[in-house]
Amino acid sequence: MEKTTSMHTTGKWASRWIWAAVAQGLIAAIITILILDPPQYFTGNTDYFSAAKVIAGGGGGVWMFTGFICYIVVGVVATAVTALFYYIIEDVQGKLYKGINNLLAWGHLVFMNIGVAVSMIIMIHGGYLAGVAAAPLSEGGGNMTDYQIHVNILGWTVNWIGGFIFLAVVGAILGGIGYILVSRSK
Repeated sequence: MEKTTSMHTTGKWASRWIWAAVAQGLIAAIITILILDPPQYFTGNTDYFSAAKVIAGGGGGVWMFTGFICYIVVGVVATAVTALFYYIIEDVQGKLYKGINNLLAWGHLVFMNIGVAVSMIIMIHGGYLAGVAAAPLSEGGGNMTDYQIHVNILGWTVNWIGGFIFLAVVGAILGGIGYILVSRSK
């Protein structure tokens, strides 16, 4: 009796997106650890302003929480789901990305992942700084008003966040165009 086995390999683009999701997940895990602030539980050192206090404080600190959730949803989950689209084209339909479509896929991978990661990390960082600035001086904060926070701390982040979100959207559009072109190819 002859035993045959077939090795199924995942296409190159599905594999790249899986690795991008793993990298984004690692970054999200590091950010989560920083937000949960485990060192204070083990060392008792509370001489610094924890991220958990920023989230609990509301106000500009909401940017931190919003950036974190968006990073989980778009940076990690959507990146992993995108691998599925590439898997369907490459492995289920058996179509290859080549030529201009390969460049579109590269643009999708690079622009979307960089755009999402950088924009959300800026939002998380800006939110953290805003939360610290809003806290009372007695708690290590800056005792700033909402207006001062938005003008002096969050104001500089808006254009950067918007620019990197635009880069992510350009990446998604490039990927969509490539997906349509490859899926319609013979």
